[in-house]
Amino acid sequence: MNPYTILIIDDEPQMRRLIRTFLTRDGYSVEEATDGLDALSKINMQQPHLCIVDVMMPYMDGFKFAKELKQTANIPLIFLSAKGEEWDKIEGLKLGGDDYIVKPFMPGELLARVESVLRRSYQNTPMRQALVIGPLVIDSDAHTVTLDNKPLPLTLKEFGVLETLAKNKGRVYSREQLLELVWGNNHHSTDRTVDTHIKTLRLKMGEAGSMIETVWGIGYKFEAK
Repeated sequence: MNPYTILIIDDEPQMRRLIRTFLTRDGYSVEEATDGLDALSKINMQQPHLCIVDVMMPYMDGFKFAKELKQTANIPLIFLSAKGEEWDKIEGLKLGGDDYIVKPFMPGELLARVESVLRRSYQNTPMRQALVIGPLVIDSDAHTVTLDNKPLPLTLKEFGVLETLAKNKGRVYSREQLLELVWGNNHHSTDRTVDTHIKTLRLKMGEAGSMIETVWGIGYKFEAK
């Protein structure tokens, strides 16, 4: 099974099905989104390794999607478009696109370009081992969490908080430290933001949520039960 997950973003169901068929036959895991807004929502839950995004879509087109995505994530992009003008290709590349494919295209061309972008993007990135703590499995490379062999849907920030605590079992982090590590140095959030994310994490994790312990007057730590 191919280790990469690819998100197809296109408002045409037939095109999504066609691309999905090509990719799944080559062993890729595939997710779908109908427009840029739908894609951003899904990426907030789980990041793919590559996005194949149509340029012309309602609500949020491919170029606007790229602008929004690049503010928070560095995910490789391949643009698809029926427009093959040089200006469109240049604009797509300026926005952070790694390739630009003009429709219609041959299956072999698409797969070759996907493989090329993934190779360039990840060839120097070591595949990290998943962190296994009892029934909890955190795969930083795939950006996924499973609990009792079931996917655990987390937002980007929830994943960041859980990953930080779990990778440093027993270490106590203050709320400010978690804000800086997960939200970044330029965050405008408050301690309450961390508390809210800890609460939702515990709710989603059920009994396993007790592994996230409150250290009164300081912050939080992770202890394997």
